[in-house]
Amino acid sequence: MDTFPPALTETVTPTADTLAPAVPESVSVAAPAPQAGPAWTVLCVDDEPSILSALKRVLRAEDCKVLQAGSGQDALALLAQEAVDVVVSDMRMPGMDGAALLAQVRARWPATARILLTGYADMNATIAAINEGQIYRYIHKPWDEAELRLTVRQAAEHQQLARERDRLQALTATQNEALITLNTGLEQRVQERTGELRQANDQLRRNYLTSIKIFSNLMELRSGVLAGHGKRCAHLARKVAAAMGLSEEEVQDIFVAGLLHDVGFMAMPDAILSKPVGKLAAPDLVSYQRHASLGAQSFMALDDHQAVATLIRSHHERFDGTGYPEQLQGEQIPLGARILGVVDTFDDLTHGHLTGAALTEAEARTLLQRGRGTQFDPEVIDVFLHITQVEKPKPIRLEPVTPEHLQPGMALGKDLLSKEGVLLLSAGHVLTADMISRIRKYEKTEALNLTLDIRVPPAD
Repeated sequence: MDTFPPALTETVTPTADTLAPAVPESVSVAAPAPQAGPAWTVLCVDDEPSILSALKRVLRAEDCKVLQAGSGQDALALLAQEAVDVVVSDMRMPGMDGAALLAQVRARWPATARILLTGYADMNATIAAINEGQIYRYIHKPWDEAELRLTVRQAAEHQQLARERDRLQALTATQNEALITLNTGLEQRVQERTGELRQANDQLRRNYLTSIKIFSNLMELRSGVLAGHGKRCAHLARKVAAAMGLSEEEVQDIFVAGLLHDVGFMAMPDAILSKPVGKLAAPDLVSYQRHASLGAQSFMALDDHQAVATLIRSHHERFDGTGYPEQLQGEQIPLGARILGVVDTFDDLTHGHLTGAALTEAEARTLLQRGRGTQFDPEVIDVFLHITQVEKPKPIRLEPVTPEHLQPGMALGKDLLSKEGVLLLSAGHVLTADMISRIRKYEKTEALNLTLDIRVPPAD
């Protein structure tokens, strides 16, 4: 078999599909997997019919479809109609030579492998074909049949592998896009489902609190003195707990305990409940003091409400340790129970449950202040007194103003009456430019000397 002179190898410029010498016959190549029909298609181009016949005879042993073209133009026409894996072209042909043909094949069908048949006399043209046409292999004439078959087969398999790679890459890209779409939709569905669950949870929470409130109302129907007591204590205890910075869960437990802290009264006889605590006889007082323990016991079967049960049990403990039922002292008493102890006593004082005579809020606050550090937690008392302090309204100062000095935005401090005593404008009315114009017209029409009492904003 002839070989190329060393000078050719030194002259060729390396390219992406780098030039490689033909593979020796001894190298074994795995045969392609069986398929229905020819595994690949090869186009042989030569202007000599005998060469085309020889090429077809050589390639007959391969599992391929052989197409033939007698010129470059015929080859391009066939390529436009048929899917071709490999083009084997002679270098020297009239009209369009092999170099020009393979260059066009590379430009129009880059996925088709290109093999050049050449001879020693074609070295310069071969180099041009290599650089311009990016050929896969070159085979010199006369060729070795085994080398030719192996080279064409390797070229076809190379192109098939490249197409499979591109197919898999495209499939991967499509699947990735589908995954992105799926993930986006999944995230949206998760968000929607999370919102639905949050709404359902909020609804359950509202229903739960509503049920507790209904039960509290039913419980308080037994005694007129207790009517509304649980609800008032619960709302006030929640304010104190929130002001002290407790967590949302702790605030809710305190609120529920406030609603149900006297649930133990359900086991008390009406004779005890109908009397103020201060007027109970000793035996009745002992029975009365059991209501905190009885109330806590009623929650024994409710695993999620043991914190509430603890608050109910301890809401009559005193900070100095003289309370009931366990004589807990100081911080041994749960903070929620210390809060309930304050608001429970305040509501009892202002509604006459302790002595039979209802005190004013100011009187009740004074008594609570006296119990700071003995009956009540000093910190809880301080927060309670602060948030329940009634802010005295600042005195309103009035200034007489004649109609000619009135300005939009001024507010009347007293009712404006006609000379017959008819109410023209009520106190608090904010004057506009149009209203001031009507007041001035009224003064002129009635021949009056009006003076209006205008509110003066209090100084900061």
